Amino acid sequence: MNSMTSPIFAVTFKKVSDLISQNPEDLLFRICELLKKEVYHYDWVGFYILDQEKKELVLGPYVGKPTQHTNIAVGKGICGQVAESGRTMVVQDVTQVENYISCGLDVQSEIVVPVMKDGHFVAELDIDSHSPAPFNDEDSKFLARICAQLADRF
Repeated sequence: MNSMTSPIFAVTFKKVSDLISQNPEDLLFRICELLKKEVYHYDWVGFYILDQEKKELVLGPYVGKPTQHTNIAVGKGICGQVAESGRTMVVQDVTQVENYISCGLDVQSEIVVPVMKDGHFVAELDIDSHSPAPFNDEDSKFLARICAQLADRF
């Protein structure tokens, strides 16, 4: 896979890979903790898991302020759009998104990366930032690699 130029992403990816290989019971929560701790602009990190029957996302493990958005319909908000499209979305300014579901006044930007298993959407990694426009192509690639490694866990 692509090498990462950012030292923090390279080191953090290694730590995440080590966690995945250990496969602890609370793997997703521990990944959330690690990402929030290691990357300064990751202020809320969590997983939403697809409930295929209900066609909605269900909040899984997360780290950050509590959210009332425990269930999100496919297609609704940024998370729901990623579930529908199966493609990463980066929003540098959440106030500019018509369909945005606010998780808090501090959130300025968001990145949502799908977890695809056998070509089908199964979950997603959602990250909110209190920083303006912090996400770049390297965040997308870094998080996509993590999600690809996690696909078999769903």
